[in-house]
Amino acid sequence: MDLQTLSVESANIARRESAWQRLRRNWSVRLGGVALVLLLAIAAVAPWLGTVDPTLFDAASRDLRPGQSGEIMTLDGELLKHRFVMGSDSFGRDIYSRVLYGTRVSLLVGIATALIALAFGIVIGLSAGYLRWLDGPLMRVMDGLMAIPAILLAIALVAMWRGSVLTVVLAIAITEIPRVTRLVRSLVLSIREEPYVEAAISLGTPTWKIMFGHILPNCVAPLLVQGTYICAAAILVEAILSFLGVGLPPDIPTWGNIMAEGRVQFMAYPHNLFYPGVFLALTVLAVNILGDGLRDTLDPKMAKKV
Repeated sequence: MDLQTLSVESANIARRESAWQRLRRNWSVRLGGVALVLLLAIAAVAPWLGTVDPTLFDAASRDLRPGQSGEIMTLDGELLKHRFVMGSDSFGRDIYSRVLYGTRVSLLVGIATALIALAFGIVIGLSAGYLRWLDGPLMRVMDGLMAIPAILLAIALVAMWRGSVLTVVLAIAITEIPRVTRLVRSLVLSIREEPYVEAAISLGTPTWKIMFGHILPNCVAPLLVQGTYICAAAILVEAILSFLGVGLPPDIPTWGNIMAEGRVQFMAYPHNLFYPGVFLALTVLAVNILGDGLRDTLDPKMAKKV
């Protein structure tokens, strides 16, 4: 290994260590990261934190206030004494258990949507930005998708297919792919003019290796930030779709479904909307705070101020 290669690797290691140190010092990253980890932990252990199955109900325990006790019927038809920590809904189901299980659905939808949108957006954006002959056709398709309001497109896609988690994830991801594509394309257009890319081209490096080995690594920081915003937006859109009755089926406990079922009795029983609304707001806030911290830390212009 020559001295030039060694110095380049040492500089890369130093930059990575500097970025990691900035991430550790950034309070937005700390706060958002800790909150998101706690929510992921709640989603993972929801069956143990939940007091009962979220689908169990008993008509005699309808519309109980938070902290009141009642009965709930098991799948075997047995009535059990139960304390409703967050109250019960109009069907006699435990809101506490439904909110905990709703965390799993919301985080699954948010993370899966972000991953799918990033995966397709990266491939399309790299192709449009680096391969000039594909730029026009691909971006016209993306512009057409962006011209349609995201909520309306998601509603139309969910209405066409059977409501399920996969359907909702795909419907939301399709509306986010154009945004990722435009971001990646704009980055590629500037990076492909860098000297190291031109040197790789002159050395006969395969096109795919230049795209994924030289250009893509320099797009990671903006994509991480974009991924957090997509995750937060997907969680909100899923809740909106479920609230409107065109998202996941009512038997699946989601925050949107819980609020949709409780909106009619909001004035008399506000707890039906309050608890899922708080969890939804805190989750979106945590993801957005994490995204802001990543942006401030990984953006070279912002990093100087951190």
